[in-house]
Amino acid sequence: MSSDAREWVWEHSSSRGTARLVMLSIADRVADEQCVSWASLSSLAKRTGASVSTVRNAIDRLVDGGELEELDDLTGPQRSTVYRLPLAARAAAETAREQDEDTGLASVDGPEAELTLRVSALRRYGIRPRKVPDSPVPCRKPAVAESARSRRKPAPRRTGNRHSDVPETGTQNRSEPDLNRRYSSGAAVISADAWQVDPATHTWARQQGHLDRLGEQGLRAADAKWRAHRADFKPRSAAAWAADWRSWVAREHPPGRPNLYAVPGKNTAAPGGMTRAEAHTAALLAALDEPTGTEG
Repeated sequence: MSSDAREWVWEHSSSRGTARLVMLSIADRVADEQCVSWASLSSLAKRTGASVSTVRNAIDRLVDGGELEELDDLTGPQRSTVYRLPLAARAAAETAREQDEDTGLASVDGPEAELTLRVSALRRYGIRPRKVPDSPVPCRKPAVAESARSRRKPAPRRTGNRHSDVPETGTQNRSEPDLNRRYSSGAAVISADAWQVDPATHTWARQQGHLDRLGEQGLRAADAKWRAHRADFKPRSAAAWAADWRSWVAREHPPGRPNLYAVPGKNTAAPGGMTRAEAHTAALLAALDEPTGTEG
């Protein structure tokens, strides 16, 4: 039957070029008088020497022209597409009817009945109905009572900055105290003139013997001298000024003696009442932002 289908394509098809080659390739696999065939796009491209996209365009033109049909409800060997040549099938049906009339075996059915596909006859050629899986009925979840809902808090949406305590805009420097308190002391800074001797510092001076050594007047003179030398210093915290003031007082001598301890770096021994480690710490705090030269 494939020879009759190819003959119809040669004699009656209006296709040209690649479309004609595609028609001949499909007709070459026609199984019976129903003019049903099967082929894949890759096999047609290989037979015609054209690209798959060109073959696909040719098939679309043949379908639009009525010379080819794609039987989507059928599938061929290796899940290939099943085609039908309807005009060739009609011509074959008319030829068979004329032959039956000549022999007196004309069918009582009309010509349209002769074009009805007989799928059972196509099974021997590997053509069978396409299996369409039944779509499962969606299972609706039962309604959940309001009291039975989960009490877990919903996860926060990850939008913007991950840290909720950091503003969306602004400085992100780790060293700046407005955003990262961990890296800043958080204490207010004041000038040396604004700092006052607190009770703890005064108790320290008495316990370490500096009050007895200098006397009230000498302690006030040491305080005045310290404030004069620290007037131009940058503001610091109260704790820093207290440590610096103690270091200054520990280096002071009673009135009438050379104030060698008031000159930074001139004494290697620890001041009276202070351990060596405490003296080093106090000297470092006192040297912050301290100008070069003597301060005696």
